[in-house]
Amino acid sequence: MATKDVVFIQGGGKGAHAADAPLATSLKQSLGDGADVHFPRMRGEDDPSLQPWVRQIADEVAKRPGPVTLVGHSLGGAMLLRYLAAQTPPVSVDALVLLAAPAWDGKQWAFDELKLPDDLNDRLAAIPRLLLYHCRDDEVVPFAHLALHARRLPRAVSCAFERGGHQFDNDLREVAKDMQTQATRRNAQG
Repeated sequence: MATKDVVFIQGGGKGAHAADAPLATSLKQSLGDGADVHFPRMRGEDDPSLQPWVRQIADEVAKRPGPVTLVGHSLGGAMLLRYLAAQTPPVSVDALVLLAAPAWDGKQWAFDELKLPDDLNDRLAAIPRLLLYHCRDDEVVPFAHLALHARRLPRAVSCAFERGGHQFDNDLREVAKDMQTQATRRNAQG
């Protein structure tokens, strides 16, 4: 059986790698032996900056034979979107999974480096599966950001969890189940 490569990009901020380690562990355990979850410590996590993170993401993806599944939590999800909007990965990406990713819309959350292009959906057309997750009780990234991403990526499967907070209660069993299936369920985003 072939091993599935998964690259999990952590969120940003002081201690984010340690805080996201239980998420990566939950994903690995839930996916089982058929998955190799790579969870790099992002340089400069205390004060993340676009270019160093995009370079490190590109290096991580290039190490894999492909296809690869990209998973990003919080700021890690936003950085994955910027990476994919700016360049074509050197290997095929079979899925993009965003967990509580902020949507930098230039209004409520304004960070010019992370603004996404209007044609983002077209730029991600080669990725067959786009999965978006957010918890309604997220205390860090407002739940409304799920709908913002869903509008930009209309073919994405969106899933709203009632509880779990920003860290999904460190339990990604449902996400792993969706990653292993066709991820056909869609919950209301509003």
